[in-house]
Amino acid sequence: MINRVKIGNDVELKDRLVALNRVTKVTKGGRTFTFAAIVVVGDGNGIIGYGLGKAGEVTAAIAKGTEAAKKNLYKVPVLKGTIPHEAIAKFGGAKVLLMPASEGTGVVAGGAMRAVLESVGVTDVLAKSKGSSNPHNLVKATILALANMRDARMVAQNRGVSMSKVFRG
Repeated sequence: MINRVKIGNDVELKDRLVALNRVTKVTKGGRTFTFAAIVVVGDGNGIIGYGLGKAGEVTAAIAKGTEAAKKNLYKVPVLKGTIPHEAIAKFGGAKVLLMPASEGTGVVAGGAMRAVLESVGVTDVLAKSKGSSNPHNLVKATILALANMRDARMVAQNRGVSMSKVFRG
């Protein structure tokens, strides 16, 4: 039920750095530093992706993460700046709860979740992170929750019925 999508080069995706981790490897010759960057890309209109890039320099790690994110995209239904329904998702030790909010509420979410929600184009949402605060797992859990969302049009299409039948039974 996950909404994977492939897009062409005509869509303008904005990248956003969520977390940067410096990793040290101690060798006989001294310390070797490498960087791991988790990057979120989105068009602000329902398309979101994430990627992890690792390199010896920060800029190279971010560039690799951005390229990986563009290969891993999902379509999310965004209705009037919010999400269509409540969602709970778990990835690793991270558990996230997303709830739709009325207009003017804003994005009430923490760091990693906020980056994902703003990149996808959600302007009003209530979000809570439970469990692990690891940004890698939080990003993956948030995208999993968003990717599993369905709006009324998708439900009608999957069931093969009209929109009025979805709402009235």
